[in-house]
Amino acid sequence: MKRNLETRFQPRQYMLSEDFELYYYNDLNLPKVDLHSHDYYEFYFFLEGDVSIQIGQETFPVRYGDVMLIPPHISHRPIIHSTDIPYRRFVLWISQEYCRHLAGISPDYLYLMSYVEKRKKYIFHNDQITFNALQSQTMRLIGEMNASRFGKMAQISLYVNELVLFLNRIVYEQNTPKDKKPENFLYQNLIFYIEDHLDKELSLDLLAKEFFVSKYHIAHVFKDHLGMSIHQYITKKRLALCREAILGEMSITQAYQTFGFGDYSSFYRAFKKEYGISPRDFKDMQMK
Repeated sequence: MKRNLETRFQPRQYMLSEDFELYYYNDLNLPKVDLHSHDYYEFYFFLEGDVSIQIGQETFPVRYGDVMLIPPHISHRPIIHSTDIPYRRFVLWISQEYCRHLAGISPDYLYLMSYVEKRKKYIFHNDQITFNALQSQTMRLIGEMNASRFGKMAQISLYVNELVLFLNRIVYEQNTPKDKKPENFLYQNLIFYIEDHLDKELSLDLLAKEFFVSKYHIAHVFKDHLGMSIHQYITKKRLALCREAILGEMSITQAYQTFGFGDYSSFYRAFKKEYGISPRDFKDMQMK
């Protein structure tokens, strides 16, 4: 995990923002945290540590991949058993007002909140594939929060909404196993991961390692869903990004290097096969 995205822990238990706040904490000597509550929702994604979480009068052991949701006015605290292991977690605070805003978009955004408040079930275990996808979305949001780009606030809102909806979908699918197909879930998470890493290496071997399944299984699942190989899909997505970048006046060299093509000759062949025109002719045509 990138250290420049970490936040120094602070004991503040109130929001500075009206809508949401997100933190990535990595602590070795965390001071004792007293039992407390607040008037916003707290999402907690556990990564590492010798820790239990007290919620109300109950204490729960936590493991890698656990997601917790603490509703407003529910007392809770972490209990640190040992400081030999770093205590790492993501913490997302969302105000009740922002939740009402999301409910106005779709009631699907509040499925998880309603479920937790009715059932008093606060912790949800996740498999490696699901939690990897959740981490990827979370780190993308933190990255945007720390960036200085045009449209930053609009993009942050989109990422927050997408993350909240993804959390709702995880719990909904856990509660409706008859509708959950493992192959579909793997495919959806592969698509998300690929979309988020088109500028990086995306070999079958790397994907197999990331998702803890064999590369042959990944290839089979992908071919069944799209009728093309995962390599063909990645190439098509990268070409589409290069095409849009060139239309946006990025140089051809910068475009193919930015979006994962190792050399110009392979980019040239793929571009001409996909669009029936060379990259240079395409750019010249747009300038006329």
